[in-house]
Amino acid sequence: MRAGEFVEPRAVDSEFDDFGPRPGESLPRPCRLDADGALVIAVGDEPAGTVSWRWGQWGPSAGSRCPMIGIWLEPGHRGRGLGSTAQAELAGLFFRHTPVNRIEAHTDVDNVAEQRALERAGFSREGVVRGAQWRDGRYRDGFLYSILRDEWAGRAG
Repeated sequence: MRAGEFVEPRAVDSEFDDFGPRPGESLPRPCRLDADGALVIAVGDEPAGTVSWRWGQWGPSAGSRCPMIGIWLEPGHRGRGLGSTAQAELAGLFFRHTPVNRIEAHTDVDNVAEQRALERAGFSREGVVRGAQWRDGRYRDGFLYSILRDEWAGRAG
């Protein structure tokens, strides 16, 4: 496998997996935190999934920018705490290497495993985002999560 490339075919393994990285899609090179991007999650030399981010903005100034993070794990690596660890580490990268004050995540209201993973990673549920995600043939509600710089600093310190 070449660095930054998905080579394993990926089937829809659960009801939450009909979007995400596809075989042959390359990651941005070089991976930069100031652009949309993704990082491979590895267990030893084995790729276990990806964490990714897209930039959004709540206000008109550059200070209002924040990344929305997401995760996908291979089925054999789920349920072991790897998702919480990877998302917490990605939040740490953003807070240590960018001036952002807020990092967001969104998950389907039925994806309880990801909700628990985000909460273990230090994210707080903010509320329901109604009809925000098209998945499996219809619009779905989701939960919006976030962690703020001060909250992360309190956990890291």
